[in-house]
Order: sequence, then C-alpha cells, then structure tokens
Amino acid sequence: MTGMQLLWTAIKILVMVGFVVNIGALLTWYDRRGGAMMQDRIGPNRAGIKIGKFELRIAGLLHTAADGLKFFTKEDFMPPKADKLLFSLAPILALFPVIALTAVIPFGETIVPESIVRTVCKHGTQYAAMVNDACPAGFTPERVWPAVPRSGIANALTAIPLQIAPLNVGILYVFAMAGQGIVGAAIAGWASDNKFSLMGALRAASQMVSYEVTLGLTLVGAFMTYGSVRLEDMALWQGENAWGIFVQPLGFVLFFAAAIAETKRIPFDLPEAESELVSGYFTEYSGMKFGMFYFAEYMEIATSSMLLVAVFLGAWHLPFLHRDGLTIAFGDTELFHSRMPHVWVVIIGVLAFFGKTVVLCWLQAFVRWSLPRFRYDQLMKLGWTVLLPASLANIFATGIVWLALQSAGPGAASTLKVLADVTQGFTAALITGLVIWAVVGFVRTPSRRETIFGSSARLAAAAGGAKEGPITDPGPVTTEAA
Repeated sequence: MTGMQLLWTAIKILVMVGFVVNIGALLTWYDRRGGAMMQDRIGPNRAGIKIGKFELRIAGLLHTAADGLKFFTKEDFMPPKADKLLFSLAPILALFPVIALTAVIPFGETIVPESIVRTVCKHGTQYAAMVNDACPAGFTPERVWPAVPRSGIANALTAIPLQIAPLNVGILYVFAMAGQGIVGAAIAGWASDNKFSLMGALRAASQMVSYEVTLGLTLVGAFMTYGSVRLEDMALWQGENAWGIFVQPLGFVLFFAAAIAETKRIPFDLPEAESELVSGYFTEYSGMKFGMFYFAEYMEIATSSMLLVAVFLGAWHLPFLHRDGLTIAFGDTELFHSRMPHVWVVIIGVLAFFGKTVVLCWLQAFVRWSLPRFRYDQLMKLGWTVLLPASLANIFATGIVWLALQSAGPGAASTLKVLADVTQGFTAALITGLVIWAVVGFVRTPSRRETIFGSSARLAAAAGGAKEGPITDPGPVTTEAA
C-alpha cells in the first residue's frame, strides 16, 4: 500500500467514524429536544455558559456536552461479586462492532484523482496535452475540472473507492459484526451478579437473535435483485436502475422494523424496561462504562440507517444524477443532459448519502417518541409469527417475479427501464416537495390549537365545557360517632 493510499484510508476512517460518533451525540440531544416538542414540553434548557450578562444555551446542546463530561468524572462502580474481567470487557464488546460495521459501507462515488483537476493547453477553441510540463507554441496552460465517463472508470488502478474496506463478502461481514452485540449484552448481564441484569441480558439475547433472523432473510430478496452481496455493487445497480425501496418495498419495511428492534429502543426496549428491570443488563454500570453502552445504542441507529440507505435508498445516488453528470431520460428518450465536473459529482453524492442517513435517524427517533412499549410476549410474537413469515414470503415472491422477468424477453427489459426512470422522476418530485414543505414549515409562524382526546373530554365539550362553581369555605369538618 502506497503512502497516498494510506492517506486516503485514514481520511475515510475519520469521515465515517467521526460521522457515527457525532450523529450519536446529536441523537442524544434530539431525543430530548424532539421528544419535548412532540409532547409540548420545554425540553433541555438549563445548561448554559454565562459570560457577564450574556448566557449561551444553544437550544439545549450543552446538555449533551455536560453529560459527556460527567461520564468521565462519575465513579466507576463495580459490584463486589462481579466478574471483574468480563464486567469491564462487556462495554467494549458492545461498542466495537458498531464502529467496525462502518468499514464496508460505501458513502460516495469512486474518486479518480487525475480527474479532479487537470491542467491542459488551450489555444482558442483547441486543446492539447502538456508535454514535459510545457505547452506547445501558441498554447497557454489552463486549469479545468473534467468529468468522467458514466460507464467504467479510466485508470482503475488509481481509483479510490469511498469505502474503507471493499470486501468481497460485503453484507456477510455486516451480519458477522452485528451479531457480536449479543455477546456484549449477555456478558454484561451475567457478569454483574444482579438478577435484574441477568434477566435483561436474557431478553436482549433472545430479542436480538430473533430479529437478526428477519434481518438476514429480508436481504435475501435484495441479493436476488442486485445479483451481488457487495454493498458497492448494490449501490451502483440502484443508480442505473431504481432504488431498492421500489423493487423491494416489503423488504424495506421489514428491515426497518427489525433494525429498530436490534437497537433495543422503544417500542422494543424490553431488555432495559425501567418499570420491570430497573435498567436491564447495564443496571450495575456507571461512569464511562455506562457511557459506552449508552453511545453504542445511538451509534447503532446511525449504522443501521446507513445500511438502509446503502441497500434500499440508492446509497449516494440522487435521481438522474450519474457519474458523468445530470441526465434526465425516460427509456431511450433523453430529455436533458449536462456534464458535471467529477469533483462536484463526488461531493454531492457524499452529502446525499449522509443527508439520507440523518433523515432515517430522525425517523427512528420519531418512532421512539410515538409508539408505546410492547409486552415481551408481543415482542417475540411479532418477530417469529409476523416478520419472519413475511420475510420468507418476500423471498418467494421475489423468486417468482425474477424468473418471470428472465423468461419475458427484451420487451420486458425496455418496459422495466421506463418504469425505473419513472421511479427516478417520482423520487425527484417527492424530494423537491419535502424540501419545500420543510422550508415553509421552518419560516412560518406556528399556530396553537386545542385538540380534544378521549370520550369524556368530547362529551364535556359538547355540553358546553366543564362548569366550575364558586369556591366556598365548607367550614369545619365534624365526625359523628357511629
């Protein structure tokens, strides 16, 4: 490995790990701030920095910073009869797999270094290549930002994929790493010498095993559609055809539900249900050991969202934006084409990938504050009797459709190409509408209106409202002997 390759690998590690860590910290803030907005509460507003008469609160963000500092200064308690080695090892086993998952997730278009910026020789409308770093007579050097071809990349040996480790096993590595989270939770509960922790560990292990089966079977339909287990190949297929959510809609819904269950958050937070198990498998943890469990949960939201984006939401692709630029076409009819510099295509793709990930993280937080907690028997019943059979049915239906399309002939292929382009147009219109809706909602003045919930409230409102009489002094209360 050359020095330049080492430098690019270090940059990719910093980008992915830095994003996961920072989005985990921001999600702890949004859980408080967003939950307060949804429940009409004030939310975090106490932590602040005072400079004279000026006080800085930054919408409650300083609460997250204060919590991070407190984790480092809290007492590191360990139960007297706990297994000291395993008790200390469990938080590491919970946090490490979440970070390791980022190694195989592609987050942008492949970079061709020599196509980022180039110096050419120009004379009027004529161009010539430089020879020995000099231009021919009559030509002047000029810096250009070239584009790359849509199919294939020149000088593939120097191309830099925006993926830390482009492994051949692809998504199988993801399953191997994700399964290690079970070990951390189980060891934490057993090593704590606490019956509530042990019960939480048993719940966590059985829950994660149950829903990992659904996660794996859900992606079988994606393997059949994309023809590969490599995440980068899945992303390229979606860019040239249709996003995975259109070809595997049931798979997306099942994967999303199972991913929330894997993160052990409401409505699937039974391993740490406070009303039953105090805090479940990390009841006995404090200080930074508890902080590692805490942040691993939020970072897992980010990694599961990145997997959803890579497999079902087009990865870094945007509608009609390809490697060589913007091309609006439906079937064989090209309506518009504009070549774009390679560097801008890469930057837009990276921003699109992380933007989609942030939206899915917000959606998971929205679900967390919208749904009540399941009972444990309901949790297991949902996994084994609803999601698992549905994932098997999805595989069966995908196989039938795939065989039918294979024998349909070239006419079906052209029709599918038009339908794929229609989904690109629909996605572009939907994204535009959502952006306009978000901007309008951000700038407009919010209005408050009273909403009545419950039958008693409706009956009282229909009767003209609750009547309150004047408050009078009832006088002294006397008690008569029976």
